[in-house]
Amino acid sequence: MLTVKNLRKEFHGTQILKGISLEVEKGDVVAILGPSGAGKTTLLRCLNFLERADGGEMDFDGQHFQLDRISRKEIAGIRKKTAFVFQDFNLFSNKTALENVTEGLIIARKMPKAQAMEIGTRALAKVGLSDRLDYYPDQLSGGQQQRVAIARAVATDPEIIYFDEPTSALDPELTGEVLEAIRELAAEGRTMLVVTHEVGFARNVSTRTILMEQGQIVEEGSTKQLFENPREERTREFLNHFNKE
Repeated sequence: MLTVKNLRKEFHGTQILKGISLEVEKGDVVAILGPSGAGKTTLLRCLNFLERADGGEMDFDGQHFQLDRISRKEIAGIRKKTAFVFQDFNLFSNKTALENVTEGLIIARKMPKAQAMEIGTRALAKVGLSDRLDYYPDQLSGGQQQRVAIARAVATDPEIIYFDEPTSALDPELTGEVLEAIRELAAEGRTMLVVTHEVGFARNVSTRTILMEQGQIVEEGSTKQLFENPREERTREFLNHFNKE
Protein backbone atom coordinates (compact mmCIF):
# COMPACT_ATOMS: atom_id res chain seq x y z
CA MET A 1 0.00 0.00 0.00
CA LEU A 2 2.76 2.47 0.97
CA THR A 3 6.48 2.28 0.18
CA VAL A 4 8.92 5.03 1.09
CA LYS A 5 12.56 5.08 0.01
CA ASN A 6 15.37 7.32 1.25
CA LEU A 7 13.15 10.06 2.73
CA ARG A 8 15.31 13.00 3.82
CA LYS A 9 14.46 16.19 5.68
CA GLU A 10 16.56 18.93 7.20
CA PHE A 11 15.79 22.10 9.17
CA HIS A 12 18.24 25.02 9.15
CA GLY A 13 21.08 22.83 7.95
CA THR A 14 20.48 20.05 10.48
CA GLN A 15 19.46 16.65 9.11
CA ILE A 16 16.31 15.47 10.91
CA LEU A 17 15.56 12.45 8.73
CA LYS A 18 18.56 10.67 7.23
CA GLY A 19 17.22 8.44 4.49
CA ILE A 20 14.16 6.67 5.93
CA SER A 21 12.81 3.67 4.02
CA LEU A 22 9.76 1.65 5.03
CA GLU A 23 6.89 -0.43 3.67
CA VAL A 24 3.32 -0.60 4.95
CA GLU A 25 0.90 -3.31 3.84
CA LYS A 26 -2.88 -3.05 3.94
CA GLY A 27 -4.10 -3.83 7.46
CA ASP A 28 -0.75 -3.13 9.12
CA VAL A 29 -0.71 -1.29 12.43
CA VAL A 30 2.80 0.13 12.60
CA ALA A 31 4.00 1.55 15.92
CA ILE A 32 6.87 4.04 15.68
CA LEU A 33 8.90 4.24 18.89
CA GLY A 34 11.97 6.16 19.88
CA PRO A 35 13.37 8.81 22.19
CA SER A 36 12.47 12.49 21.92
CA GLY A 37 14.17 14.10 18.96
CA ALA A 38 14.34 10.87 16.96
CA GLY A 39 12.39 12.40 14.06
CA LYS A 40 9.20 10.38 14.55
CA THR A 41 6.74 13.26 14.22
CA THR A 42 8.67 14.80 11.33
CA LEU A 43 8.46 11.47 9.50
CA LEU A 44 4.70 11.33 9.92
CA ARG A 45 4.30 14.97 8.84
CA CYS A 46 6.37 14.33 5.73
CA LEU A 47 4.29 11.29 4.83
CA ASN A 48 1.14 13.44 4.88
CA PHE A 49 2.88 16.53 3.42
CA LEU A 50 2.40 18.75 6.43
CA GLU A 51 6.15 19.11 5.91
CA ARG A 52 7.88 18.88 2.55
CA ALA A 53 10.63 16.28 2.37
CA ASP A 54 13.91 17.35 0.80
CA GLY A 55 14.28 14.08 -1.08
CA GLY A 56 13.10 10.53 -1.41
CA GLU A 57 10.43 8.53 -3.21
CA MET A 58 6.94 7.28 -2.34
CA ASP A 59 4.72 4.64 -3.89
CA PHE A 60 1.14 4.96 -2.71
CA ASP A 61 -2.07 3.48 -4.08
CA GLY A 62 -0.38 2.38 -7.30
CA GLN A 63 1.30 5.72 -8.04
CA HIS A 64 4.94 6.79 -7.79
CA PHE A 65 6.02 10.18 -6.44
CA GLN A 66 9.30 12.06 -6.10
CA LEU A 67 8.86 13.70 -2.70
CA ASP A 68 10.85 16.84 -3.47
CA ARG A 69 8.99 17.47 -6.74
CA ILE A 70 5.45 16.42 -5.91
CA SER A 71 2.72 18.80 -7.11
CA ARG A 72 -0.05 20.38 -5.06
CA LYS A 73 -2.59 18.42 -7.06
CA GLU A 74 -0.84 15.14 -6.26
CA ILE A 75 -0.65 16.08 -2.56
CA ALA A 76 -4.38 16.87 -2.53
CA GLY A 77 -5.10 13.48 -4.08
CA ILE A 78 -3.03 11.66 -1.47
CA ARG A 79 -4.62 13.57 1.40
CA LYS A 80 -8.10 12.51 0.26
CA LYS A 81 -7.01 8.93 0.92
CA THR A 82 -5.31 9.53 4.28
CA ALA A 83 -6.15 11.07 7.65
CA PHE A 84 -4.05 12.61 10.42
CA VAL A 85 -4.78 12.64 14.16
CA PHE A 86 -2.78 15.31 15.98
CA GLN A 87 -1.45 15.42 19.54
CA ASP A 88 -3.57 18.43 20.43
CA PHE A 89 -6.90 17.44 18.82
CA ASN A 90 -7.16 20.44 16.41
CA LEU A 91 -10.93 20.79 16.83
CA PHE A 92 -12.97 23.87 15.97
CA SER A 93 -13.92 25.38 19.33
CA ASN A 94 -17.11 26.96 17.95
CA LYS A 95 -18.47 23.73 16.47
CA THR A 96 -20.08 20.73 18.11
CA ALA A 97 -18.56 17.28 18.07
CA LEU A 98 -20.77 16.28 15.15
CA GLU A 99 -20.00 19.49 13.25
CA ASN A 100 -16.28 18.93 13.75
CA VAL A 101 -16.61 15.49 12.18
CA THR A 102 -18.83 16.59 9.28
CA GLU A 103 -17.11 19.89 8.38
CA GLY A 104 -14.50 18.31 6.11
CA LEU A 105 -17.05 16.03 4.46
CA ILE A 106 -19.36 18.92 3.60
CA ILE A 107 -16.83 21.63 2.74
CA ALA A 108 -13.86 19.74 1.27
CA ARG A 109 -15.65 16.74 -0.20
CA LYS A 110 -18.90 18.49 -1.18
CA MET A 111 -20.96 15.76 0.47
CA PRO A 112 -24.68 16.45 1.02
CA LYS A 113 -25.25 17.54 4.61
CA ALA A 114 -27.71 14.76 5.42
CA GLN A 115 -25.26 12.10 4.25
CA ALA A 116 -22.40 13.72 6.17
CA MET A 117 -24.50 13.86 9.34
CA GLU A 118 -25.29 10.16 9.03
CA ILE A 119 -21.63 9.24 8.53
CA GLY A 120 -20.53 11.56 11.34
CA THR A 121 -23.07 10.11 13.75
CA ARG A 122 -21.85 6.58 13.01
CA ALA A 123 -18.21 7.61 13.40
CA LEU A 124 -18.86 9.19 16.80
CA ALA A 125 -20.79 6.10 17.89
CA LYS A 126 -17.79 3.99 16.92
CA VAL A 127 -15.64 5.88 19.46
CA GLY A 128 -18.32 5.81 22.17
CA LEU A 129 -19.61 9.37 21.85
CA SER A 130 -23.21 8.89 20.70
CA ASP A 131 -24.34 10.93 23.71
CA ARG A 132 -22.00 13.85 22.96
CA LEU A 133 -22.98 14.81 19.41
CA ASP A 134 -24.08 18.32 20.36
CA TYR A 135 -21.31 19.04 22.88
CA TYR A 136 -18.68 21.68 22.15
CA PRO A 137 -14.99 20.92 22.71
CA ASP A 138 -14.84 22.90 25.97
CA GLN A 139 -17.63 20.68 27.30
CA LEU A 140 -15.60 17.53 26.64
CA SER A 141 -12.66 15.99 28.45
CA GLY A 142 -9.32 15.75 26.68
CA GLY A 143 -9.92 12.07 26.01
CA GLN A 144 -13.33 12.79 24.52
CA GLN A 145 -11.89 15.55 22.34
CA GLN A 146 -9.26 13.17 21.01
CA ARG A 147 -11.95 10.59 20.29
CA VAL A 148 -13.83 13.24 18.29
CA ALA A 149 -10.60 13.78 16.32
CA ILE A 150 -10.38 10.03 15.71
CA ALA A 151 -14.02 9.96 14.58
CA ARG A 152 -13.25 12.82 12.18
CA ALA A 153 -10.42 10.75 10.70
CA VAL A 154 -12.53 7.59 10.41
CA ALA A 155 -15.44 9.45 8.78
CA THR A 156 -13.41 10.01 5.60
CA ASP A 157 -12.80 6.24 5.28
CA PRO A 158 -9.08 6.74 4.63
CA GLU A 159 -6.71 4.09 3.37
CA ILE A 160 -4.18 5.04 6.07
CA ILE A 161 -4.60 6.91 9.36
CA TYR A 162 -1.54 8.64 10.83
CA PHE A 163 -1.52 9.16 14.61
CA ASP A 164 1.02 11.58 16.08
CA GLU A 165 1.39 10.65 19.77
CA PRO A 166 -2.40 10.69 20.26
CA THR A 167 -2.22 10.41 24.06
CA SER A 168 0.69 12.75 24.82
CA ALA A 169 -1.58 15.71 25.68
CA LEU A 170 -3.79 13.66 28.01
CA ASP A 171 -3.76 12.99 31.72
CA PRO A 172 -2.92 9.33 32.43
CA GLU A 173 -6.50 8.45 33.45
CA LEU A 174 -7.78 9.58 30.03
CA THR A 175 -5.16 7.75 27.98
CA GLY A 176 -6.90 4.38 28.18
CA GLU A 177 -10.10 5.46 26.45
CA VAL A 178 -8.18 6.82 23.46
CA LEU A 179 -5.98 3.73 23.17
CA GLU A 180 -9.10 1.55 23.33
CA ALA A 181 -10.62 3.48 20.41
CA ILE A 182 -7.45 2.90 18.38
CA ARG A 183 -7.39 -0.75 19.45
CA GLU A 184 -10.91 -1.21 18.06
CA LEU A 185 -9.90 0.35 14.75
CA ALA A 186 -6.98 -2.09 14.58
CA ALA A 187 -9.40 -4.97 15.15
CA GLU A 188 -11.39 -3.76 12.11
CA GLY A 189 -8.29 -4.07 9.94
CA ARG A 190 -7.60 -0.35 9.55
CA THR A 191 -4.15 0.52 8.26
CA MET A 192 -2.45 2.85 10.74
CA LEU A 193 0.93 4.38 11.55
CA VAL A 194 1.09 5.36 15.22
CA VAL A 195 3.88 7.45 16.71
CA THR A 196 3.58 6.64 20.40
CA HIS A 197 5.44 6.53 23.70
CA GLU A 198 2.99 3.89 24.98
CA VAL A 199 5.27 0.87 24.66
CA GLY A 200 2.71 -1.52 26.14
CA PHE A 201 0.13 -0.40 23.59
CA ALA A 202 2.64 -0.89 20.78
CA ARG A 203 3.42 -4.40 21.98
CA ASN A 204 -0.21 -5.46 22.38
CA VAL A 205 -1.84 -3.81 19.36
CA SER A 206 0.64 -3.17 16.55
CA THR A 207 1.53 -5.77 13.95
CA ARG A 208 4.89 -4.15 13.16
CA THR A 209 7.16 -1.88 15.18
CA ILE A 210 9.85 0.60 14.15
CA LEU A 211 12.45 2.01 16.52
CA MET A 212 13.93 5.36 15.46
CA GLU A 213 16.83 7.36 16.82
CA GLN A 214 18.66 10.42 15.48
CA GLY A 215 16.68 10.50 12.26
CA GLN A 216 17.29 6.88 11.34
CA ILE A 217 15.54 3.54 11.73
CA VAL A 218 17.49 1.48 14.26
CA GLU A 219 15.39 -1.64 13.83
CA GLU A 220 12.06 -2.69 12.37
CA GLY A 221 10.18 -5.93 12.17
CA SER A 222 7.15 -7.78 13.38
CA THR A 223 6.16 -6.58 16.84
CA LYS A 224 6.58 -10.06 18.26
CA GLN A 225 10.13 -10.36 16.89
CA LEU A 226 11.21 -6.88 17.90
CA PHE A 227 9.98 -7.17 21.48
CA GLU A 228 10.91 -10.80 22.11
CA ASN A 229 14.13 -11.13 20.12
CA PRO A 230 15.50 -7.72 19.09
CA ARG A 231 18.50 -7.84 16.79
CA GLU A 232 20.09 -4.54 17.79
CA GLU A 233 21.67 -3.74 21.15
CA ARG A 234 20.12 -0.25 21.05
CA THR A 235 16.67 -1.81 20.75
CA ARG A 236 17.35 -4.01 23.78
CA GLU A 237 18.50 -0.96 25.77
CA PHE A 238 15.42 1.03 24.79
CA LEU A 239 12.99 -1.75 25.71
CA ASN A 240 14.82 -2.60 28.94
CA HIS A 241 14.36 0.98 30.09
CA PHE A 242 10.60 0.52 29.93
CA ASN A 243 10.68 -2.97 31.42
CA LYS A 244 12.30 -1.52 34.54
CA GLU A 245 9.53 1.06 35.04
